[in-house]
Amino acid sequence: MAATEAAPTLIGSVQRALRLVDMVANSPRPVPVKTLAMRTGLTPGTTYNLVRTLVHEGYLVSEPDGLVLGENFPAFRLQSDAGGVFFAHVRMALRQTADEVGASAYLSRYQDGEVHLIDIVDAPRSPRLDLWVGLDSSAHATALGKQILSDLSGEERDDYLSRHPLEELTSRTISDRRALIAELDRSPGFAVDREEYAIGNTCIAVPVIAPSVRASLAVSLPVGHPRFDRGLVGKLKLVARRLSMQLGADALGGGAARLATPI
Repeated sequence: MAATEAAPTLIGSVQRALRLVDMVANSPRPVPVKTLAMRTGLTPGTTYNLVRTLVHEGYLVSEPDGLVLGENFPAFRLQSDAGGVFFAHVRMALRQTADEVGASAYLSRYQDGEVHLIDIVDAPRSPRLDLWVGLDSSAHATALGKQILSDLSGEERDDYLSRHPLEELTSRTISDRRALIAELDRSPGFAVDREEYAIGNTCIAVPVIAPSVRASLAVSLPVGHPRFDRGLVGKLKLVARRLSMQLGADALGGGAARLATPI
């Protein structure tokens, strides 16, 4: 820098706020405010004040388990499959589903040959199902997993099933490979778990498909719940389509579509 050139004037509060947004954007999970304070070395009071402003301006959203990116995040696009932007899209879609349906909402994703549970949002009067067996080992017994398996190519499905035994989790679990494949091939565009994972609970899942993304969106309900009908499938598909369009637009460098549009 030349001797006559003045040093730039930097606004410390802006720098700190941008750092908080950057941390949330690069986290694959919601980040509690206390965690941000600890990582930055800021006082809790300063951190809360900055976060409050960022939430008010729409750059962050406060969820029960922490902060995720908000709709006004600049160039809100898919920068990383495992990053905060992808997770923010998913969380908004699940929140929308749980609020509209009144049931806990789940999203799973097929990646690197495995089926992974990405996120869950609880509905106040419909707590999440106790996932006593991980989705990576129970895809054949869950609507989330069966929907993804039905979307795979024959080669991908054979590879997955060759590495994952069809364990009998309940008396209703389909543990015969031919029977499972026959059901997957008859898929009507959604998948149902009829007490195959847990007695007393049923789940329904619909596909979420975008460039580099194969996933499924689901809700779980007690058997016989009045909301478990064809209307529920339509509501899930509407949210799933919007999520698919958002992820697709992001992958192409877009970002105009928003998930916050009411159902």
